[in-house]
Amino acid sequence: MEAAGLPYLLFESAEHFLEVYNPGHPGCLLLDLNMPNMTGDELQTELIRLNIQLPIIFLTAFGDIPTTVRVIKAGAIDFLTKPIVSKQLVERVETVLQQQSLLLEQSKCNRITTLTRRELDVMRLVIAGHSNKQIARQLGISYRTVEIHRARVMEKTGASNLLDLVRFCSECQIPCKPAQ
Repeated sequence: MEAAGLPYLLFESAEHFLEVYNPGHPGCLLLDLNMPNMTGDELQTELIRLNIQLPIIFLTAFGDIPTTVRVIKAGAIDFLTKPIVSKQLVERVETVLQQQSLLLEQSKCNRITTLTRRELDVMRLVIAGHSNKQIARQLGISYRTVEIHRARVMEKTGASNLLDLVRFCSECQIPCKPAQ
């Protein structure tokens, strides 16, 4: 992973991983079946129980068909048997990370469907640079209503400031022009 320029973390045990892993952090878990205290498939079961949806690639020297079938059915992305060519492993991890990135982007952009038509109108005017007073006049609503819609837009999109909102709209290809 280091030679490929991919960031990585090493964990001394499944328990150590569970202690320090941040569920909101994207990644790919390379997991061996045979580990002390908690096996790889036991860790997979625990991640499912905790509703942690982290792509898992099993990498082991001691795989058999029933185990392979069990962990794949439980959601593992792949089951690789050692020894494996480093290039193949890196390519597989990169593919999983690219797929995960696309899924995260799609789910982020799906937040737009939670906005009402009026919230969309307010959002487009906000990112076009209009003040709340200008938006209120243009839409024929009160200043306070604009504030409420604007707050809901920020909450629903996950934007913490105007720059985040503009970035969200740009990444999700949302046009800046308000609907007529």
